[in-house]
Amino acid sequence: MTEIEREEGRIFIETWRRAGPVLEQIRLQELREFDSRKQWRIVDSLFDLGVRLGQPRNTSGLVEQQRIFRTAR
Repeated sequence: MTEIEREEGRIFIETWRRAGPVLEQIRLQELREFDSRKQWRIVDSLFDLGVRLGQPRNTSGLVEQQRIFRTAR
């Protein structure tokens, strides 16, 4: 390992040593503010969107995938 690589490693470790506690505080704050009801409303709206815009399929897409693989080969 060169001296430059050692210095870069030391800087990397020092950066994470200082950033770790700050990131942990951010994580804890986000957990305290987390609103599961709001998140479930978002998930529900995505499912509703899928139901409204989705189209039923007659196949799994495996035949099409195999055709693409065969063409790519």
